[in-house]
Amino acid sequence: MKKTLVNWLALIGLAFFVSGCSQPAEIVSLSGNTMGTTYHIKVVPNKQLPEANLLQAEIDLALEKVNDQMSTYRPDSELSRFNKMNHEETVTVSKDTAFVIAEGIRLYKVTGGALDITLGPLVNLWGFGPDKRPTKLPSQAVISVAKAKTGIEYLNLDGNKLSKTNPDLYVDLSSIAKGFGVDVVAALLDKYQVSGYLVEVGGELSVFGQKIDGSPWRVAIEQPDVNDREIQQVISPGDMAVATSGDYRNYYEEKGRQFSHLIDPRDGYPIDHRLASVTVLHKQSMVADGYATAMMVMGTQASLELAKQEGLAIMLIEKQDDGFKVFYSDAFKPFIGE
Repeated sequence: MKKTLVNWLALIGLAFFVSGCSQPAEIVSLSGNTMGTTYHIKVVPNKQLPEANLLQAEIDLALEKVNDQMSTYRPDSELSRFNKMNHEETVTVSKDTAFVIAEGIRLYKVTGGALDITLGPLVNLWGFGPDKRPTKLPSQAVISVAKAKTGIEYLNLDGNKLSKTNPDLYVDLSSIAKGFGVDVVAALLDKYQVSGYLVEVGGELSVFGQKIDGSPWRVAIEQPDVNDREIQQVISPGDMAVATSGDYRNYYEEKGRQFSHLIDPRDGYPIDHRLASVTVLHKQSMVADGYATAMMVMGTQASLELAKQEGLAIMLIEKQDDGFKVFYSDAFKPFIGE
């Protein structure tokens, strides 16, 4: 299904497109860099909203704070300091960092271990982290050694005090931190009581209210085809966050086999199934972000069962021999656009 999009955002790894009529000049449009990616924001202005340059400075400061708390690339971030400490120490982290880690622990339990914020050693082993692509595929023995360095059970969170019982434990919040960044910006805009906004950080979206002409925000979900960029489904998310995860842009090939950047924490191997794309709607972008990643690991049937159990709005796109097949949870269907 191919559509012409007037107003769109192409995102790294996966593409969302924000579609609709051209916006009047009065709308506030901001963009910048954060978390190793980009952000794009559209806000319907009102009398309370600061001038664009002041608003952007406030947003940049809020996102910088998240980086200082949770980045694994900043050596002095709260998370980096925790990752470097030994297992006999305890570190006090900010309320925000504790909040995001607590959500990571909750999602681990709800998804049966499909989302694991301690997965870093396995991601690096397969060549999708700071380490380079391996010169040869890791053996089961090597995978087992890396897997022994992971495990939520070694992570202790007591209020805002963080400790670990495995000295090699390494926490990486990249699966939910960008979503949290979206939530931070959305909360910042909410305090100005604007009538509508769209916030996107590195592919994670949150929309609220209506566009400046009174029409709803609409989001088009891309067909998971590495060779083309066509639209699979247009949705009207209302006041919701939207997260999509997929395996079709970030991978490498070795001996005729594709190896996805999505690693299953339960066995230590890249995913190998037909599910190509997951889209999740939720009130919190952080939660949508985490579920989308977890469901890509879980596969089609297990994701649909979890969505039914938790009342989640999800859309799955599965690879078929002759194209793609789309699955919707019952909670997703009200958001499908024309």
